[in-house]
Amino acid sequence: MMKRGLLAVLSLMLVMVAAACSKGDKDLVILTGGEQGTYYPLGGALAQIINDHAKGMTATAVTSGASVVNVNDVNDGKGDLALIQNDVAYYAVQGSQMFQTKVNGFKGVAMLYPEVVQIVAAADSGIASVDDLKGKRIAVGDQGSGAEVNAKQILDIHGITYDDIKVEYMAFSDAAGGIQDGNIDAAFITAGTPTGAIEALKANRAVTIVTISDEKIAELADQYPYYTSFNLPKDVYGTENDAKTVAVGAMLVASDDMSEDDVYKLTKAMFEHLDVFAATHQRGKDITLDSALDGMSVNIHAGAQKYYDEVK
Repeated sequence: MMKRGLLAVLSLMLVMVAAACSKGDKDLVILTGGEQGTYYPLGGALAQIINDHAKGMTATAVTSGASVVNVNDVNDGKGDLALIQNDVAYYAVQGSQMFQTKVNGFKGVAMLYPEVVQIVAAADSGIASVDDLKGKRIAVGDQGSGAEVNAKQILDIHGITYDDIKVEYMAFSDAAGGIQDGNIDAAFITAGTPTGAIEALKANRAVTIVTISDEKIAELADQYPYYTSFNLPKDVYGTENDAKTVAVGAMLVASDDMSEDDVYKLTKAMFEHLDVFAATHQRGKDITLDSALDGMSVNIHAGAQKYYDEVK
């Protein structure tokens, strides 16, 4: 009898474990960027929203090499959701620029906030224009990243190639450290403002943000339509002057392998808990339902579209 009772208890325990497992919470991987960029904290906020409010799903935000790496990793099944630049997303599905073939195993979920191309240097570097970068040691972002794409395109508009500078491939935090230590002269950082890496740098050394002329901004936008003009006020980093530069758009994408229902649920959770983004980073305040499709450069995932249709 005792043995039968013990077996019954064990059987019940196994049923309970199986039931718990059958709940089948999907553990999503959110690909972000470096820890001192903007993708990482906002990706963490998204993971929090999913964990707290999207039934049947859990999520973890992980650091990554950002846009280009994220596109390829989602396409290869190494991530479920990713934050990327809208220009990089467009190049991926077209198989242009840095993509030799079409990479289209993902769809758009939402536009998030403007990503500002910030060319940062020490205030005493003597670097005041893009032309001043010639012959200097320049960090252009991680190799193959969206920041590197922006760096190449901006340099090209000014008639500068990698042969004219000393190229350093660095994450934003490493680039900021390099400027502080005098090991590099300037860095291209494409991120929401204020960017953690630049804030960390300016706490120890005065910085300048290089201005791009109106003429060159117009040329850039003519050639690459996802660029928009952006004025960066001097009080953001305590610089001597405002800086005129360009921005692209940060967006959230989902793998084609994600179901319509799951993407619907996470999109709904996002827009019903925007306060989590706003409390995490200043750029989180830019994420709104009204601007969710502004600048969307790829097809919308069916699950996200279902939510947008529902709230129209």
